[in-house]
Amino acid sequence: MPQVDPELFDRGQFQAELALKASPIAAFKKAIRQAHDVLDERFRNGRDIRRLIEDRAWFVDNILERAWSQFDWSEDADIALVAVGGYGRGELHPYSDIDLLILLESPDYEVFRDSIERFLTLLWDIGLEVGQSVRSVEECAEQARADVTVITNLMESRTIAGPERLRKRMLEVTSTEKMWPSREFFLAKRAEQNARHHKYNDTEYNLEPNVKGSPGGLRDIQTLLWVARRQFGTLNLHALAGEGFLVESENNLLASSQEFLWKVRYALHMLAGRSEDRLLFDHQRSIAGLLGYKDSDAKLAIERFMQKYYRVVMSIAELSDLIIQHFEEVILGDPDAGSTVPINSRFQLHDGYIEATHTQVFKRTPFAMLEIFVLMAQNPEIKGVRADTIRLLREHRHLIDDAFRTDIRNTSLFIELFKCEVGIHRNLRRMNRYGILGRYLPEFGRIIGQMQHDLFHIYTVDAHTLNLIKHLRKLQYTQVSEKFPLASKVMERLPKPELIYLAGLYHDIGKGRNGDHSELGAVDAEHFCQRHQLPAWDSRLIVWLVQNHLVMSTTAQRKDLSDPQVIHDFAQQVGDEVHLDYLYVLTVADINATNPSLWNSWRASLLRQLYTETKRALRRGLENPLDREEQIRRTQSAALEILVRGGTDQDDIEQLWSQLGDDYFLRHNAGDVAWHTDAILQQPANGDPLVLIKETTQREFEGGTQIFIYAPDQHDFFAVTVAAMDQLNLNIHDARIITSSSQFTLDTYIVLDNDGGSIGNDPRRVAQIRQGLSDALRNPDDYPNIIHRRVPRQLKHFAFPPQVTIQNDAQRPVTILELSAPDRPGLLARIGKIFLEFDLSLQNAKVSTLGERVEDVFFITDAHNLPLSDPQLCSRLQATIVDQLSVSQAPGVELSRLSI
Repeated sequence: MPQVDPELFDRGQFQAELALKASPIAAFKKAIRQAHDVLDERFRNGRDIRRLIEDRAWFVDNILERAWSQFDWSEDADIALVAVGGYGRGELHPYSDIDLLILLESPDYEVFRDSIERFLTLLWDIGLEVGQSVRSVEECAEQARADVTVITNLMESRTIAGPERLRKRMLEVTSTEKMWPSREFFLAKRAEQNARHHKYNDTEYNLEPNVKGSPGGLRDIQTLLWVARRQFGTLNLHALAGEGFLVESENNLLASSQEFLWKVRYALHMLAGRSEDRLLFDHQRSIAGLLGYKDSDAKLAIERFMQKYYRVVMSIAELSDLIIQHFEEVILGDPDAGSTVPINSRFQLHDGYIEATHTQVFKRTPFAMLEIFVLMAQNPEIKGVRADTIRLLREHRHLIDDAFRTDIRNTSLFIELFKCEVGIHRNLRRMNRYGILGRYLPEFGRIIGQMQHDLFHIYTVDAHTLNLIKHLRKLQYTQVSEKFPLASKVMERLPKPELIYLAGLYHDIGKGRNGDHSELGAVDAEHFCQRHQLPAWDSRLIVWLVQNHLVMSTTAQRKDLSDPQVIHDFAQQVGDEVHLDYLYVLTVADINATNPSLWNSWRASLLRQLYTETKRALRRGLENPLDREEQIRRTQSAALEILVRGGTDQDDIEQLWSQLGDDYFLRHNAGDVAWHTDAILQQPANGDPLVLIKETTQREFEGGTQIFIYAPDQHDFFAVTVAAMDQLNLNIHDARIITSSSQFTLDTYIVLDNDGGSIGNDPRRVAQIRQGLSDALRNPDDYPNIIHRRVPRQLKHFAFPPQVTIQNDAQRPVTILELSAPDRPGLLARIGKIFLEFDLSLQNAKVSTLGERVEDVFFITDAHNLPLSDPQLCSRLQATIVDQLSVSQAPGVELSRLSI
């Protein structure tokens, strides 16, 4: 810390101002405000971050000393002001906690009570937010013995004012000889760290990570230093190197990583104006600018900054693993045990951990850098890698070059890993953590830490990729197979499971290269297959899966699955049942690994429907496609059997059906047709709307809630309905709009509750929905107000211009309007109102929310139920949608495409 820094704090001037004023508060506030401005300006000018946070601690020391001196403490008084915690280390960010201990020799506070209270009141009045405790030396010992966080705080302490002997006495009574020996302390801190990591889903890669608490954050470094302090009495990174826990290069890497995170944290506090350790979207772009990152053609500045952040925290996590493993061996290891069991000439087991038999293993036999992970997968009882061997891996990974990558021993070992019964995901993660995977596959190395600035992809590309492989593996577990019954069954019968893992490894590897990542990834996958000498059929399948990994989810969510032509086209693209099976499980795993909130009941049922219908088409033969008439006959025959068996008159059924039109029977299955028909025939002829509500399937996880509405047709029907559903907090995921020849509308909506779940068997909620819709449809002139709910905080940072595409369908008499726009409350209700204003009829809709954006498809006709043919009308429609959905219109951006 600086001894004198008059720009930051001029002691003489401060004393003069104190003497001139009746109250000291103004002088203190002025000094704090000036120091705050000086330090922030130093940060902007690139001041060394370590000096900066030490400068702030030095300034606070001076302020506290002078505040303390305002009161009458005798020189030999048995009371001291002690800095503890991070402040005790001499580190302070703009709004870090200023933790103080007012330490007394004895628990008799009365003699000091008045002065202590007035001192703390002064700190409050001058705007210095401190965390304080008042304890005697023995009380410190008592509380430290009971709470590991207290002992941790006390270990980092400095005397600010008062006799130093009190702090030394406190350290003596809380020493390892008296309490928390290093073994107990290490176990407690390791448990504390595990719990903290679990809070952040055990991943460094969160969209809005916590710079302090997330895995790989500053707290991980502090944990290492606390354990070292308890074990060796040292508390800095150089001391860890001195004890053999770090080599010099690792010490430098950890120090530079810590300094990077300090910069990020300092900027966070400065921008937020408070103690904020979450790297929120609100600040990411600004911090990227403060730290000098610029936009490029390939990546935004925010993406470049966040990739640096993720790579830094990954490095910290890697080194933390190494040091924690060292601590386990030194602190927890039994010095009398140390039994070793040979595995082969290169490796042995040491207390359950694998280690190299000598330090030259990886230099003499580089293939052992892959072999070690295969051995751990083949022997799942191995607990992990010994610390010295982790270091040897790190020291020799530079040997992985082009010659290494083409060596048949290495290519064979890598493929062997994917054929193991267990441990594939775990050991791929280890390979990534120890820096082996990105060197062996340079194309994978490019996506490490790469983020996409949206709310859809909540992990970096490498974390998502490994997460996908984890989900594929989990499909084999009983507890998961209950949630994904079809995917689990399909996974079981894949002829070569290793191919799906390899396809998963490459499916997103082309991201971040200014091109179609599916096409770019397919090229990389083909080179991988050639280098690893995979059979031709295996190679073609892997490349095809990478190239087409988005096709199934896109078809399920954006196309009308009731149309036999859609199923036939998809079946032709797939080609056979084997390709369909591989693509289905890859799609299920991809969605779940992208964002856990994406997998809902309706998305599951869409994929299941597409899989089932495509399988039928393939078994029937692509040369024998199911035509519309045959599908209608099958649906009607099955529905008629259900109804007649239930006692409904066949003549009444056929008379009603004659008015409904072909599209109705194409878009609904036999069970729904029977359900609708029975209810319509029993509905009193009073003109009131019929509103039916039920779950789409019996399995909670396999469907949303279906709402069927039958009522006299009116032009504003869709607009009124979606506005009413918005008021009822329902998310619409599918809309099937049909008008019968008798001018009745038959509309089916698939909805989920606002939290993404189905309505379920909740009679009160069902009654509320039915009543709300009935009231709105009975009184359409009282158009429901579109709710103007507040836009969630995260969505505010994704105000991209809406994009609208309009084109006529080549096979059906409808116009397709595709919309991509920022997700906002009430969006679909606004679209419905626009359609009403333009005198348009909605025939069908596919609604999909992907993180911060919606990607919706509407099938519309004009007032005469014909496709749109007026280019000027389409242009006005595009402009209106863009205008009404724009949060901030970006000038000069091409927003739409027109093809009619």
